Amino acid sequence: MPIATVACRAQLGLHAPLVHVEVSLDVGLPVFSMVGLPATVVKESKERVRAALLNSHFEFPAGRITVNLSPADLPKRGGRFDLPIALGILLASHQMRGDPGTTEFYGELGLSGELKAVPGLLLAAAHAARDEHEIIVPAANAEEVCVLLRGSSPLRGSTAGHLRQVCGHLERTNRLPPLTSAWMRSARVATAVIPDLSDVRGQLQAKRALAVAAAGSHSLLMVGPPGAGKSMLARRLPALLPPLTEAESLEVAAIASVSDAGFSRTHFGRRPVRTPHHTASAVSLVGGGARARPGEISLAHHGVLFLDELLEYDRHALEALREPLESGMVSVARAAVQAQYPAEFQLVAAMNPCPCGRLGDPAGTCICTPAEVARYRARISAPLLDRLDIHIEVPRVDVDAFEGEVRSDSTEVVRARVAQARQTQLARQGVCNARLSDAQVDAICAADQAGRRVLERAMEQFALSARARQRILKLARTIADLGGDAMISAVHVSEAVTYRSLARKPS
Repeated sequence: MPIATVACRAQLGLHAPLVHVEVSLDVGLPVFSMVGLPATVVKESKERVRAALLNSHFEFPAGRITVNLSPADLPKRGGRFDLPIALGILLASHQMRGDPGTTEFYGELGLSGELKAVPGLLLAAAHAARDEHEIIVPAANAEEVCVLLRGSSPLRGSTAGHLRQVCGHLERTNRLPPLTSAWMRSARVATAVIPDLSDVRGQLQAKRALAVAAAGSHSLLMVGPPGAGKSMLARRLPALLPPLTEAESLEVAAIASVSDAGFSRTHFGRRPVRTPHHTASAVSLVGGGARARPGEISLAHHGVLFLDELLEYDRHALEALREPLESGMVSVARAAVQAQYPAEFQLVAAMNPCPCGRLGDPAGTCICTPAEVARYRARISAPLLDRLDIHIEVPRVDVDAFEGEVRSDSTEVVRARVAQARQTQLARQGVCNARLSDAQVDAICAADQAGRRVLERAMEQFALSARARQRILKLARTIADLGGDAMISAVHVSEAVTYRSLARKPS
């Protein structure tokens, strides 16, 4: 009984377990049987494979064809298994001779035998390189997998555009061109217009808080009336952040590769910025669905998640952010699939002070009752508010701020200070201040005697929690780093306390 085995990989979250496509041919009535937990799209591959083989001038074997996707208890999805199945049939029927060995094959087959792109190949290529396997992918996926060649990855492989090209490569009659970084150099990267921080008039305290947030990767909540500049400030945060490292770029690209949007060459190396609409569900924010796909918080990994009109989001969706804000990870569990995605995102949120938006605004008259304001602000729970590092009020800009040419520091100037503070943090502890553990806070964020007294008085006056205390110390450490100070003083702690003074009761 002829049997052929071809290697491929499945995709479960950010893991790509190895799958052996075993094809067995036997005499009997014509039957094409596929086992090994294939999804519907995988079962339908038999029709694509049949047409691709015939239109590529091969014969489709008569008799019983059994395809086993091993391991049998691993769910398989997508069209990536088309090419391994077709090659297994050709090898088992002796229409092609060759030894696939440890080479992995990927590609969805068109009816003419053309190889089409499949999602998630960056992840598969990274796992193949780790196991020192070669890889053959569709030419349409070349840019995606070649990003691994920018670093020290030992990736080896080739690209192909048609089934017959892969057959010629295996038979050593027509070798495929190897993967090289030239695929990356030929790509065009669109240049984006970067909004400048100096364009925002007034709001000196908010700009200072934005710089502190960028320097330490702290979460930020802005409260103010409509038109005060909250969204303008949030859109200028990504330009203040330092560029991604090579390892961070690959992590971000791998998450995008397995998402519905897929890998985008033009966004490679950029910090992701996600701005979901306030109608987004909890599943779209944290991830999930039938395929356990990554959500907005994972797509914002190493980047910014901006939630405008925060209190208009569903409360259940907001509460789902609490654990990822602490751990930097999110676990998505479904009946048949369990996946874990990184979620080290920087949360920036904006909200109105009351339902009408005019509370505390001297230019307008608030029509909301205290009870309405209390119910409105209660949409964000105390535990979630406690997990936000910075929450500040952004008042309406005075009309005099628009007169003259007096402006604040530009994005370039602030970005240089932020980069220096980040370098100090990474050299000292290896992570940004917002990601310090409790043990690291005690060792790195110790204040002097005057600073400790200020912190003690603030905790008593504002009834701050132990979590808030730790976050104040992290903020004070970032403020000291921005100023180039080694010791946290009372000045640093006092400024940090002002970023934690959002009252639960309406003003």
